[in-house]
This record gives sequence, structure tokens and C-alpha cells, in this order.
Amino acid sequence: MTQQSIQESHAETAYELAAPEPELPAGHAARVLSRRVGNVAVGLIFPAALLLAWSFAAQRELVPPQILPAPGLVWQTLTELASSGDLHTNILISLERVFGGFAAGGAAGLVLGIAMGLSRRIEDYLHPFFRAVAQVPVLGWLPLLMMLVGIGEALKLIIIATASLVPVALNTLQGIKGVPRSYIEVARVFRFSHAALLRKVVLPAAVPSIAVGIRYGLTQAWLSLVTVELLASSEGVGFLIVWGRQLFQLDVVLAAILVVGILGLALDKGLALIEARLLRWRRAAL
Repeated sequence: MTQQSIQESHAETAYELAAPEPELPAGHAARVLSRRVGNVAVGLIFPAALLLAWSFAAQRELVPPQILPAPGLVWQTLTELASSGDLHTNILISLERVFGGFAAGGAAGLVLGIAMGLSRRIEDYLHPFFRAVAQVPVLGWLPLLMMLVGIGEALKLIIIATASLVPVALNTLQGIKGVPRSYIEVARVFRFSHAALLRKVVLPAAVPSIAVGIRYGLTQAWLSLVTVELLASSEGVGFLIVWGRQLFQLDVVLAAILVVGILGLALDKGLALIEARLLRWRRAAL
């Protein structure tokens, strides 16, 4: 091979390395958007069919209006609650409760889950207790806690914190125990300290399981909040359901139920977006 051909070969190789990555086809974004819109449309089929059946039953009075108010009346009630400020006030109270209880329970669950994952002895002591607590529904704790702390804000925060603590702790434990052994061995070769091992290896590898626990913990916190507000509260979106039932205004009940469902879905979707970003960062880091 001549000197000139060698230089040409090196030039071609350098050009290939410097060349930008091929761009995605112009229609790729359109196809992704179309697929997402299609998924959303499919997800709306059942709610739309349910709304049509509800409207038909209300219009034909197949069910008495006192039992099943028309969708238009429920929407009107919802807008009236919003314009009067009652809806916003009760939503803010409920969100403050759920975030306060979830922050306390989630933080405690994260710490206890890490402790159980790093220490076999701590796991032997605490894991059976967490399994037992997980089998007791929220309603089972209410009578005992009412006798101990009354029916004030402390009751609601304890119930919400307990409901979120268990799934966060158990999923954190599962994530740490699932860290590949090879990761630990490589870290020991580089002589990582215990803090560095936890911060740079164990926790990043356990992020998917921890994220699932946090998401499930927030879901349980929201469900527990609504339950405790139904039984022991004079404020909040759960109380709106009780208030409507006491006045026998089913439109208020259905409007409050709609708000509970929308808020719960919004919280879950928000955490799902955060989880996706965390997992993207983890893949990039690894």
C-alpha cells in the first residue's frame, strides 16, 4: 500500500468518526405522536362509553334523579363549588395533609429500607413486622389511633405516614437486595468506603425499585387520606363526599368523587414522569 493510499484511508476513517450521527427520519416524530394520540384515544373509549350510558340513563330516568343525577347537573355543581372557593380550599387542605404524611412516612420508609437492605440483623428484626403491618388495612388502625390521639390532624398524618411507609420500605429493601453482586465486587476492588459504596453503587442500582415504592406509597397515602377524611374530618375532598351524602345531594357526592379520581390520577402521572427522568439519568450514568 502506497503512502498516498494510507493517507486517504486515514482521512476516510477520520471523516467517519467526525461525521454526525444520522438524524431520525422526518416522519418518525409524527409516527411517535400519532401512536401516543392513539393510546390516549383507546384509553378514553371506556370513560366515554360510561358517560354516554350515564347520560342515557339520566335522560330516560331509568334511575330516579335523586339517585343518579344527570352529568350536566354534576358538572354544574362542580363549577359552583369551584367558583365559591369551597373546592379549592378543601383540595389544598387534602394536598397539604397527603404531602405532609407522605414526606414523613416516605422518608422513614426509605431509611428503614436501606437499613434492612444493608444489615441482615436489622432485616430479621424488622421485616416480619413490616409484613404484618402491610396486612392490616387503614380502617383497622382507626379505632386504636382515635383513642390515642383523637380525631385531629395528628390522626390523619399518622394514618397517611403509615400507609406510605410500608411500600417504600419494602421496595427499597427489595431494590438493595437486588443489586448485582458484581457491582459490589468492582467497588471493593476500587476500595470504596461504605458511604461511597452506598452513594455511587447501591442506591443508583436500586433506583427502579425505590421509584416503584415511592409511587405506590403516594398512591396508598392518597387512598388513606380519602378514607380518613370520610370517617374523621370536617374538611378536605373526602369530607365533601360525606357532606353531600348527609344532605342527600348526590350531585355533590359525584362531583367530589370525580375530583378525588382526577387528583389521584394527576399525582400518579406526575410521579411517573419523575420516575422516567430518574431512570433515564440512571441509564446515562451507567
